[in-house]
Amino acid sequence: MTIQARQTYRAANTLDEGRRIFIEAYQPGSERAYVVDADTGKRFRSIRVSQLHAEPVTRSGQPRRSGYVLETDGNDR
Repeated sequence: MTIQARQTYRAANTLDEGRRIFIEAYQPGSERAYVVDADTGKRFRSIRVSQLHAEPVTRSGQPRRSGYVLETDGNDR
């Protein structure tokens, strides 16, 4: 998976009520990406890229329950 700025992710945990984040900045090879709330543009913070996933299911086919799942690739915003 290629992480890049302008991507939008949604929380995999259903208890997070569909929280979405927007990648503001990411340096390829870095362990962290800088994100903001996708709806408000506020709450600038960094998260580990290991929490960002391309698919909503695990390798075994189970739905993800943690982290964030890719929603848009950044080209349609």
